[in-house]
Amino acid sequence: MNSTEPKLVSLCNPVLDEAEKEAVLHVIDGGWLSMGERVSAFEDAFAALHEVDQALAVDSCTAGLHLCLAATGIGPGDEVLVPSLTFVATVNAVLYVGARPIFVDIQSLATPHISIEEAEDKCTSRTRAVIVMHYGGYLVDLPAWRAFADRRGLVLIEDAAHAPGVREVGQWGDVAAFSFFANKNMTTAEGGVVFARDPAVLSRMRTMRSHGMTTGTLERHRGHASSYDVTILGYNYRMDEIRAAIGLVQLEKLPRLNAQRNRLASRYRQRLAETVPGVSVPFGAEQETAAHIMAVLLPEGADRENVMKRMRMEAIQTSIHYPPVHRFDFYRRSFREVSLPVTDRFCAKELTLPLHPGLGEKELERVITALGHSL
Repeated sequence: MNSTEPKLVSLCNPVLDEAEKEAVLHVIDGGWLSMGERVSAFEDAFAALHEVDQALAVDSCTAGLHLCLAATGIGPGDEVLVPSLTFVATVNAVLYVGARPIFVDIQSLATPHISIEEAEDKCTSRTRAVIVMHYGGYLVDLPAWRAFADRRGLVLIEDAAHAPGVREVGQWGDVAAFSFFANKNMTTAEGGVVFARDPAVLSRMRTMRSHGMTTGTLERHRGHASSYDVTILGYNYRMDEIRAAIGLVQLEKLPRLNAQRNRLASRYRQRLAETVPGVSVPFGAEQETAAHIMAVLLPEGADRENVMKRMRMEAIQTSIHYPPVHRFDFYRRSFREVSLPVTDRFCAKELTLPLHPGLGEKELERVITALGHSL
């Protein structure tokens, strides 16, 4: 790169240092790489942080969502209420179990969560579950959704990919799934965790996670079992020891990293209001959040592609969270005549600005200035 060119302001950067390197080396030196003691330790630590009894580590949040649906008995002929403002994996998981996703609009531009009022209208005799997604790290109204699910006799699934470490996340849903992908608040490169209120559901998930087998490799290695049975259809959704070792280190950092994200998000809100008042920020400044992404809404008439291009020329990365799932070609062909006007409007205006714990004050100011100049 030419020395005169500005340094790239990345959209997101994982926070990794010598502690993660040392943890990985210990795994390698120990010689046990598959699911073992570190996975169990990580599960216990993640559960303790979120004040739930047990957690189950898996190889991705997508796998976790699949298990959430499969282990609660959702299948062919069932309908699952889903947001379109989410990563496509949320909806794909419904198809994995043979159920039908029913797209539900968001509440408003200011509160881009799945709308409970429209969910009521879209319930049928076939509705068995609803997936709520904590967009940007801001929790949906969980007591209201718990009451809705109980009244309708539905399984409440929390897609908590954006919200690790937030108070009460995962405590209201029947099941919940978290993500540790490389761009998340804490990372294991790939990986996830699931919760379940019912111990029997978690036990079913545990069996499903590893091919439906009744015993694991480590148990047989230690002589606690000599063979195994396969009792249900299972999958290879196991987390390995290297990822768990990284996760244990990342989990210790999570409260500090989330706090820094919140400080940066608050600073963004302040500076945007002062210098680019036409740009709005969803949710309220007082709402508790993991501050996973810095989503903003551009003013009416703004050319988002041009804004992104100009900011890229200033060496600033931006993104979109998310292209609406119901507009993807596969879903347009499979699910015709879906009307989600508020989601469409939000997704047409949304722009994601750089936000990660390593973002400095000068870089944040560069982002604000460039955005103002690009509009």
